[in-house]
Amino acid sequence: MIKHIVMWKLLDEANGKPKQGNAEEFKSRLEALIPKIDAIKSMEVGIGYLEAEGAVFDMVLTTTHDSKEKLQEYAEHPEHQKVVAFAGGIVAERRVVDYEVN
Repeated sequence: MIKHIVMWKLLDEANGKPKQGNAEEFKSRLEALIPKIDAIKSMEVGIGYLEAEGAVFDMVLTTTHDSKEKLQEYAEHPEHQKVVAFAGGIVAERRVVDYEVN
């Protein structure tokens, strides 16, 4: 099984909305992918609740996939790409790690 973790720092304001509004919409769009993409085994999306400075990120996504190929299928899926396009307008910084779980 493959675990995929992504963390984002969001812009303070984008698309005419404050960070919190964009975070909530982003979370909703990500969670809407679950029934649309069979390659997603599980998904959890979290919005941070502490206002902090430094290396603190605003949101985190954790998904699991049966294989590297299923992760790639998820990444390339047209519905996922729509969410990626939305994220491009609200994200200031992104970090990713993928690893195999035994």
